[in-house]
Amino acid sequence: MYRALKEALSETSQAILPVSLLIIILQLVLSGIPLISTLQFIIGMVMVIAGLFLFLTGVKVALLPMGEMVGAQLPKLGSLILVLIFAFVLGFAVTVAEPHVQVLGYQVEMVSGDQISPAFLFLMVAIGVGLLIALAMLRLVLGFSYKVLLAISYLLILILSFLAPPAYVPIAFDAGGIITGPLLAPFILALGIGTVSVLGGRSSLANSFGLLGLAAAGPVIALMLMGVFMG
Repeated sequence: MYRALKEALSETSQAILPVSLLIIILQLVLSGIPLISTLQFIIGMVMVIAGLFLFLTGVKVALLPMGEMVGAQLPKLGSLILVLIFAFVLGFAVTVAEPHVQVLGYQVEMVSGDQISPAFLFLMVAIGVGLLIALAMLRLVLGFSYKVLLAISYLLILILSFLAPPAYVPIAFDAGGIITGPLLAPFILALGIGTVSVLGGRSSLANSFGLLGLAAAGPVIALMLMGVFMG
């Protein structure tokens, strides 16, 4: 626990302090920026560091171990259908909780003038991630080619990019970036590592990774399909 706290504090400081110092220097050098704005920024950065420190500690102490344990238990369910259902539900639930999805949804609503509902966008992104995580788990269990699955997914994206309304294409690709969020990325990686750990005859290095790459295609496909049918 102490080691996790120390690592989280170190990572948070290295990530936030250099940028914060640069912004503070720029605010002091540039004329016309009130001192109160700089003080507000400093207070905000302290809050960000504290929040990120607590979050990273939670990820290391709870989220990563839990993801590995869940991944290790899924193949033991004895039913491929149950494995896929649980993988979808887990992917869906973690995506809904992902802060990046919330930010994207409200930004899209604001820019589109309320034409695109953030709640519906959340739903489509979560469904897309859930389905692709289930597909990635299917690949792990059955052992078929990662390259083929990746090629099919991104070929579908290429085709849909010509069919979807132009406004939906950049939104869809930005939605794919949420897969690198602070909740989704560690959980999906841990899920894959845990699953491979109980599958015999599989290379840990070759099979533990790749879930993020596949899952990133899910929101892109889902939002482009939304554009095709609703745009």
